[in-house]
Amino acid sequence: MDNHLFKQYAINPTITDVIDRLGFYEPTAIQQKVIPAVLRGESVIGQSHTGSGKTHAYLLPLFNEIEESKEEVQFVVTAPTRELAIQIHDVVKQVIAYADKTSVWTSKLFIGGTDKKKTIEKLKVMPHVVVGTPGRILDLIEEGALNIHSAKSFVIDEADLMLDLGFIEEVDKILVRADESIQLLVFSATIPERLQHFLKKYLENPNHFRIDEQRLSPETMEHRLVPLRHRSIAEVIFRISETINPYLAIIFANGKDKADELAADLTEKGLEVGLIHGGLTPRERKRVLKDIQGLRYQYIVATDLASRGIDIKGVSHVINAQLPKEEEFYIHRVGRTARAGAEGIAINLYTDEDIALVERLEKKGLSFQSYDVKNGEWQEVKAWNERKKRKKTESDAETEAWRKVKKPNKVKPGYKKKMKYQQQQIKKKLNRNKFKK
Repeated sequence: MDNHLFKQYAINPTITDVIDRLGFYEPTAIQQKVIPAVLRGESVIGQSHTGSGKTHAYLLPLFNEIEESKEEVQFVVTAPTRELAIQIHDVVKQVIAYADKTSVWTSKLFIGGTDKKKTIEKLKVMPHVVVGTPGRILDLIEEGALNIHSAKSFVIDEADLMLDLGFIEEVDKILVRADESIQLLVFSATIPERLQHFLKKYLENPNHFRIDEQRLSPETMEHRLVPLRHRSIAEVIFRISETINPYLAIIFANGKDKADELAADLTEKGLEVGLIHGGLTPRERKRVLKDIQGLRYQYIVATDLASRGIDIKGVSHVINAQLPKEEEFYIHRVGRTARAGAEGIAINLYTDEDIALVERLEKKGLSFQSYDVKNGEWQEVKAWNERKKRKKTESDAETEAWRKVKKPNKVKPGYKKKMKYQQQQIKKKLNRNKFKK
């Protein structure tokens, strides 16, 4: 494949061959912005959605600059979760293999839950590339086993999740030990206020690339709204499970306590479900992910950690047992499915409290269909805003009726009651006439 659209960048033949073998033809929106900036040695803040190609956006130009003759760390990639670090390191190993540099370019993965003593023993020679979680990388630096002062570039992936999970302080401590002129590449879905303070400390006039996709979710995705009404969440999801046969469905709950409760309720109803949230031990999370890869589960109950920190492949359905409060989180959740052109479906249980979010998402261009499950089948029901429209119509009739009420010239006792009665009679007449039409 001729990747001439990548050849516009000053990339060496080795990396061009890697791009060929990856099967890339045209750079994604984030790659178009990030690759040239990284090649120029500039610092970057990149905002883009999940699955936008950002990992290759920074890895390809960073590998382009590797000086293989130097046995020292040349760039560091940090990620907030062990799973995300493993995924990034898998891409690093793939790039090295496709470059035919397996015996030349070296990389190491440093994450918690592994034997630190054995890790230190293997660090006689510094790797060219370091990938890991901030805690373990900092630990090795403080032990004197890892030296990152030689690194020219430092990547912080999923920075807002790093902040949420409380790891940004460890990143701060690592950067204190790095060269002051290090190139900083920060990737984050959102830039909350607390993160801005951190970025200002290390970045002066960085390139800030925000990739706003016109479509908030893939065109191949369908968004369904299911009213919860008086029913339990587990009851509705169980009914839904009888109508779908997912390859893999992620059921999102707000918080680990709710996820634990829902997983237990669904298990009691006979569904075999996996469970993923930040409260599990590294060993438990590793076991669940292995079971998922082995296709043991059709359903996984998860918190937002699974929408960002862990890449689970083959998701055909996303079920929001509870809708999130923010639009960004909805986009990330549903972004786990309908990837790479595949079809997907997002099923959203909702209450009146969720209407504000639905309205905001519709204003941004998302389209929802209202359904319920009755007698084991999907049935279209009245849209979430039907009642609102009806109330508005009733309100209009009420206003018009008051306008037609004759105001008395002289105020007499009981006039208010008489006017109210008159208004009600006019309103009934208006509504009857409307019905006849």
